[in-house]
Amino acid sequence: MLELVTPSLEDMWFREKLLADEETMSYNHAWGGTIPFPKEKWEEWYDRWLINHENIRYYRYLKDENGFVGEIAYHYDSEYDGYVANVIIFSMNRGKGYGTQGLELLCKAAREKGIAALYDDIAIDNTAIKLFIKHGFYEEYRTEDKIVLKKI
Repeated sequence: MLELVTPSLEDMWFREKLLADEETMSYNHAWGGTIPFPKEKWEEWYDRWLINHENIRYYRYLKDENGFVGEIAYHYDSEYDGYVANVIIFSMNRGKGYGTQGLELLCKAAREKGIAALYDDIAIDNTAIKLFIKHGFYEEYRTEDKIVLKKI
């Protein structure tokens, strides 16, 4: 069973580690793979996502009995005129059902905030598409590069 954790600024080391891990970020290969998140960016990012989120951004860590295992988030995106979901599970914790639990917790959090629909744009070859479809998302449209999924 996973627990949602609002990370502290000092906990951003986990996000840095998550985004820097090549295997974890392999799903992001179409958009450049790993993402640098050096310590000098933590405070500005933390302020935007966790302090001054303006009710258009949501961010939490997923934690099991051994520590942090991933992150969930959503944010408003004008391209979709809606909220885009994000679920990342650290590669060494995959295959344990954490993606499913994280997605369920994210949908629950969005519902509690009155969000009517979540979107996700996923690279066309990303195996996570199956996870989203299994949990009530449907294909809104696709391009050569991505599939846009939606859940009401």
